[in-house]
Amino acid sequence: MDHPLAQAQWDVVSPSSERARAALRSYIEDIAGRYHGRPATVAEVDAALRDDPSDDLVLPTGLFLVAQQDEAVVACAGLRLLPGTVGEVTRVHVVAAARGRGLGARLLGEIERLALVHGCSRLRLDTRSDLVEARRLYQRLGYREVPAFNEGRYAEHWYEKTLSRGRHLSAAAGRPRRRRP
Repeated sequence: MDHPLAQAQWDVVSPSSERARAALRSYIEDIAGRYHGRPATVAEVDAALRDDPSDDLVLPTGLFLVAQQDEAVVACAGLRLLPGTVGEVTRVHVVAAARGRGLGARLLGEIERLALVHGCSRLRLDTRSDLVEARRLYQRLGYREVPAFNEGRYAEHWYEKTLSRGRHLSAAAGRPRRRRP
């Protein structure tokens, strides 16, 4: 029997939408709290949202994906469409109550599918050392650690994955699976 989160609805939304704002606020609260070792203040979250906006995560420069279960936003991820065939994964977040149930793998699988639709053949991302479960997920899904490709203030690990149109992620387990002809 599927876990209730297996029925989460995925939508590409504007970063300025109510659902996206809720998802981004939850993301910043989580990563800022981890960074500071205490709950992030409203002022810190507001400053982070202002100083590092997600306005570019709309077509033609990107997109923002939100997962919702019933009325609750449970996950999000952004995709920047860079020049050439490179995409940058950003703002990957699953709320604490929804972790450990495969939602992160399914979220990244959908981002990879959308990246292919928009002409990307390679994805890259950066993350911090303290986001251990995220790094573990990226590695499990085939992202390999590469030399630094940016000088992001919080970037400590850089990953890349080559995408293939003939493979996609299993929605349930995040494992690569061949599509049937």
